[in-house]
Amino acid sequence: MSVRMIGKHYRTGMPIEVKVREGRITAITAIPVVSGIEGLPPAGHLPWLAPGLVDLQVNGGWGLDLNTAPLSPNTVLQLTRKLQSQGVTSYCPTLITNSAARLAEGASVIAKAVRLYPDAAEGIAGIHLEGPFLSPEDGPRGAHPRQHIVPPDWEAFSRWQEAAEGLIRIITLSPEWPGAASFIARCSESGILVSIGHTAATAEQIREAVAAGAVMSTHLGNGTHLTLSRHPNYLWEQLAADELHGCMIADGHHLPDSVLAVILRMKRNRAILVSDAVSLSGMPPGSYHLHIGGDVVLTPEGRLHLAGQRQLLAGSAMMLPDQVGHLVEAGLAGLADAWDCASVHPARLLGLEQAAGLEVGAPADIVSFHMEGGKLSLLQCWKKGQISPQSRE
Repeated sequence: MSVRMIGKHYRTGMPIEVKVREGRITAITAIPVVSGIEGLPPAGHLPWLAPGLVDLQVNGGWGLDLNTAPLSPNTVLQLTRKLQSQGVTSYCPTLITNSAARLAEGASVIAKAVRLYPDAAEGIAGIHLEGPFLSPEDGPRGAHPRQHIVPPDWEAFSRWQEAAEGLIRIITLSPEWPGAASFIARCSESGILVSIGHTAATAEQIREAVAAGAVMSTHLGNGTHLTLSRHPNYLWEQLAADELHGCMIADGHHLPDSVLAVILRMKRNRAILVSDAVSLSGMPPGSYHLHIGGDVVLTPEGRLHLAGQRQLLAGSAMMLPDQVGHLVEAGLAGLADAWDCASVHPARLLGLEQAAGLEVGAPADIVSFHMEGGKLSLLQCWKKGQISPQSRE
């Protein structure tokens, strides 16, 4: 089956025709910048075309929660399809700190969804295990339940990986624990990407983690103490480590624009946008109750905070397209670079073919959209050349 798309290349802004056959881009051809060609709108009205988005950290959305038991394979499938409607063609379902049994159960259900449903198999790039090897300290621990925080344990991790049928691809941990460096090295040797997060580690422990093979920082700048020593501290060390990809939540609430600017400048082609979306992402504004966080309020601006404590965030409720729009609207990055932070950069880290971007030979994971100022409106999403049934018309 062949597919033909017409739009503006997200990096050059030039009108192009993209041809797809058997799930891959076979040709990208420049088209004249004129009006009046039959079937072709004026150049200014053409949609943008860009590679599909890749989200390394998704806890849920649209009322679907990966961390509420019992999890069903259908929940995983529905979340995968909903994400495609937002242009996310690959993602890492994220399991957060819980009991050993619950983590095994969640991993097993996600693996079952991948076995049962082709859409889930195509969209899921691996499980992100966020915890339970995190800091037990208030502040860095965030909303992760203290009673389930434990030191790194290879045997426990191996049991979860077995339950996941080998799907665990990323693990977030704190290197402050004794023996963390050897655990990180073992993960690295096994092809698991280790991310530093929810940590109270010393600068030396951060450096040891990087030397052992850590490659990423989970939502850098969040999950920290409210007050830090001027220097050294774990944020400076992670910013300075060229080996670490810096993940950031650019929703206008989790980090000031000045901090986003610093991460973008320091990490460059290793700067990555993540949604860290919770189940209330995509839901109408209002008051809700979460199993972690309790009573919360989702504002019309997309800010999710604890009820009665507006200053305390209760998670992220903004998907990747709007985060791309925030970087552009705030003048922190142009469209092409902002988009790559949510697409090419995470795809490269995961080793996905999609890292080639919008190029001949790449998988036809493509998004079309309009953009006015910082407002990005998705039109359609293709996964390997097949249009998502939930793409917006």
